[in-house]
Amino acid sequence: MIDPERAAADTPGCRGGGIFLDSAGSSLPPRDVLETVIGHLRREAEVGGYRAARERADDLEEGYGVFAEILGCAPEEIAFTDSATRSWLSVFNAVPLAAGDRVLITEAEYAGNAIPILRRAESVGAGMDVVPSTPEGDVSVEALEGMLDERVKLVSLVHAPTNGGLLTSVRAAAAAARRAGAYVLLDACQSLGQVPVRADELDVDFITGTGRKWMRGPRGTGFLYARRAVLDGLVKDSVDLHGGTWAERGLAVARDDARVFELWEASIADRLGLVAAGRYLLDLGVDEVHAAVRAVSGRLRTGLASIAGVRVHDIGVAHSGIVSFSVDGVPAPKVAELLVERGVTVTVSRRASTRIDMERRGLAEVVRASPHYFVSPAQVDAALEVVEAVRG
Repeated sequence: MIDPERAAADTPGCRGGGIFLDSAGSSLPPRDVLETVIGHLRREAEVGGYRAARERADDLEEGYGVFAEILGCAPEEIAFTDSATRSWLSVFNAVPLAAGDRVLITEAEYAGNAIPILRRAESVGAGMDVVPSTPEGDVSVEALEGMLDERVKLVSLVHAPTNGGLLTSVRAAAAAARRAGAYVLLDACQSLGQVPVRADELDVDFITGTGRKWMRGPRGTGFLYARRAVLDGLVKDSVDLHGGTWAERGLAVARDDARVFELWEASIADRLGLVAAGRYLLDLGVDEVHAAVRAVSGRLRTGLASIAGVRVHDIGVAHSGIVSFSVDGVPAPKVAELLVERGVTVTVSRRASTRIDMERRGLAEVVRASPHYFVSPAQVDAALEVVEAVRG
């Protein structure tokens, strides 16, 4: 069991006395992550970036094993990037797509994914179709099965949507898609670091994510998993001298592992910080973290639902640590502003980020709270009192 007080004591950002409920935005790093990043930047200032990187070559290499352990795969199926967006785009642009092909998304699709899907579909003459949801808000596997045919090349799934507490039923949807011969790309940007995300259990082809959210790593870091068995069928055009070799004057050869998605230039300090965040998660235990986040977010969700004039907007049966709500008569940005003024850090999720789901439910914006395991029950209760005061 994770002690939130001890976790907070190991988090420099918790010393200010506020209540941090924005790990779905950019979480607070633990001390070891912070010291790792700053320490390496100092070393770069002393001896230069190249030498400093060579000194940490073993640690950088071990990072692939750290994330392979977290994601339930082989180290050669892991790549590091500078963001979740870079990871997702690298994989998506490598999936062959031609005129007449189809990409399926769910109603929970994130704008950062939907925009490139729409743009590329338009450029090649492909189509994008939306899989309906169940009455509870989860992806309808039955509807998905009815939409799958030989033209579907990719099914894009969002594990934990940015605008609420849904946890998508990934395994069942992935199994249906793979039976039909489609690639399955899982956006785990909001799930890894708070719930178990394992390739060997979910049976997806690709997983992408970021370091700055629930992983508690630095900004400017991302990671991806690519199933080794599918790499040969991908388009490998966006490759530099790290992901490939200039073998002869007229011949370039791409790597045959997931690192084909990496670029030569990277922030070594940030990557070391991401690896440190991965080790920190493993030391705590993924299941223990999941239980702690589920408990603290459940307490917040239940408490908000009990306040008159406050509506919780989370959907689905299984929930993530994201809690979305609104206060009657007070715009979401104003609620967030008033909470921040009183020491409670939250943010706002707007329609443009998850347009299909928000339009379906008639929502323009919601307040988004996302407590991590370093938030105590007492802090949740204090945050609820602030919401009551804001409600007036």
